[in-house]
Amino acid sequence: MQRFIKKSSKTRGLPPGSLVHIGEKKTEKIKISIIDYSANKFEEKEIKNVEECFSLKRKPSVSWINIDGLHEIDVIEKIGHCFDIHPLVLEDILDTDQRPKMEEFDKYIFLVLKMLYNDNKTHEIRSEQVSLIFGPNFVISFQETIGDVFDSVRERIRKNKGRIRKMGSDYLAYALIDAIVDNYFSILEKIGERVEDMEQDVVSKPEPEILQKIYNLKREMIYLRKSVWPIRELINNLLREESRLIKKNTHIFLRDLYDHTIQVIETIETFRDMITGMLDIYMSSISNKMNEVMKVLTIFAAIFIPLTFIAGVYGMNFENMPELGWSFGYFMVLIIMLLVGILLLGFFKHKKWL
Repeated sequence: MQRFIKKSSKTRGLPPGSLVHIGEKKTEKIKISIIDYSANKFEEKEIKNVEECFSLKRKPSVSWINIDGLHEIDVIEKIGHCFDIHPLVLEDILDTDQRPKMEEFDKYIFLVLKMLYNDNKTHEIRSEQVSLIFGPNFVISFQETIGDVFDSVRERIRKNKGRIRKMGSDYLAYALIDAIVDNYFSILEKIGERVEDMEQDVVSKPEPEILQKIYNLKREMIYLRKSVWPIRELINNLLREESRLIKKNTHIFLRDLYDHTIQVIETIETFRDMITGMLDIYMSSISNKMNEVMKVLTIFAAIFIPLTFIAGVYGMNFENMPELGWSFGYFMVLIIMLLVGILLLGFFKHKKWL
């Protein structure tokens, strides 16, 4: 559960707008990459000093500034000062346990989303907060670590595929959100495979390890729902806001993105129901397995009860028992006991209890 919850005790007692990084501690230098483009030109580079991107604010072309790493607070503060970003927004960017949300300001729109990916080693869902700020001619993306799901967007810009080079910063922000949402489908596809495998194991071999896997998967689905559900509200707000930063020709793409988000949420709800059903199936399978064991033991007990009665009667050793003096009495009692056992087995077979 520690990978889902990040401690925020560092900000207790501090005034609003205090810049404190909340997240995994890192020592490497942050990475700042820039993509500046228009319909006819394209430039991509990685810079070492944050001051190099300040001139992009005044360029007529669309500029995408991507920052990998949030632990160098002075860099975040300089970018905020250059692009007139409110201190509370910078505080939310550094607090990497934010709920997905949207906030509109006069000169820009601030978005927070959760980027999810599968850990290939543990096969668990990992999350990373992505903060987006887009204005009239720029988009600034803040990520916790190097590596993201935006490679397809970068390729479309580099090769001038589609309409992205002809559109504005609002369309670039849409494309980044769309890449994050599309990645949810790949996450859900792998979860679906895990659910199918687990369903077979629950029915065929309900073991305690399966129960632990079910609980882990259920916990991941709860976190996935928590990360995805607010995005529907976020996109709906983008559609409803009459902001000059969002052009009308971008609304149709946002509506399509909204439909994708609804589809993701419905899939998550379906998987949650299936996992809850698997838990019920597991408990039923364990109960049925126990009932089968009890049935076998009961059948054996039912067979030996009359045999025990016969053995008890002839174990009393009274002197006047006529069978005690008979030379074939012992063998006759054994035969009777064998016949009683065979008759009971035949009766149980006839009733289909065996």
